Amino acid sequence: MKARDCRYERARSLQEALDLLHRHGADARLIAGGQSLVPALNLRMAAPDMLIDIGALDELRGIRLADAGGAKRLRIGAMVTHAEIARSRDVALYAPLLSLAVKHVAHAAIRNRGTFGGSIAHADPSAEFPACALALGARMHIASRAETRVVAAEDFFRGLHETAILPGEILIAVDMASIEEGFRPGFAELARRSGDYALVGLALQGKPLRGRTLFEAVAPVFFSVGDRPIFARAAAQILMDASVADDTRIRLAQAALTDDLNPPSDPQASSATRLHLARVLLGRVVAEVLEMGAGESRDA
Repeated sequence: MKARDCRYERARSLQEALDLLHRHGADARLIAGGQSLVPALNLRMAAPDMLIDIGALDELRGIRLADAGGAKRLRIGAMVTHAEIARSRDVALYAPLLSLAVKHVAHAAIRNRGTFGGSIAHADPSAEFPACALALGARMHIASRAETRVVAAEDFFRGLHETAILPGEILIAVDMASIEEGFRPGFAELARRSGDYALVGLALQGKPLRGRTLFEAVAPVFFSVGDRPIFARAAAQILMDASVADDTRIRLAQAALTDDLNPPSDPQASSATRLHLARVLLGRVVAEVLEMGAGESRDA
């Protein structure tokens, strides 16, 4: 099958892109890396009258560290590619969870073309970067002709491919606080083949306490288990509960996922299978993060 005929314009500036969106309204779609949109066009799952190409907008590129109220925040432009995320020293230093996750994103050809902002805006519940954004407490910068507003990740993802981006708006950048001392990233996913979407995945950011299975703070976010990335709050509370015995804390956190997750069944896996895999991943990732912290403490 081929995409239906449509008009095409290449924006030369962010303002021009916003003007084109305003002019064409609901009949227009943005295209950047195109790694999600082009297959949807070819399958006619999307059939816009107008494609607005924002691939040449340097305003949406770049990875930089900025001071915000005395705190360092890493800002990633929406047009930054997955491959640039993988190569970035600043990402590795200040948001290492993204460096772990990008290795699991599809294949090299897609990572070379696909964009960070495109992945966030597309909001596929099986994608890695939306879950990382939620675990990192990221903020989305969204521009319209009238203003630029900032939306927290927890308010941004609203459902299956549904976000807080309104008609006429463009996601221009994502920022997140620099990783604080003592915090550690953890990431894992289970897929049938390398490069496939995950059956279940987990992005975790946490600050373990030395010598215990206890976290001072932890954010475990699962993906491919619902219509959006899901913060496992019940499990997180147990992992931070000092009154729970160390030798049972991880097991109880795994059991608490019943309260956090209600995965769908599909031809790939049943709900029960996905819940079981989520428990496996939680145990595995938590153990790795705890061991990472213990090892660095010993080295210090």
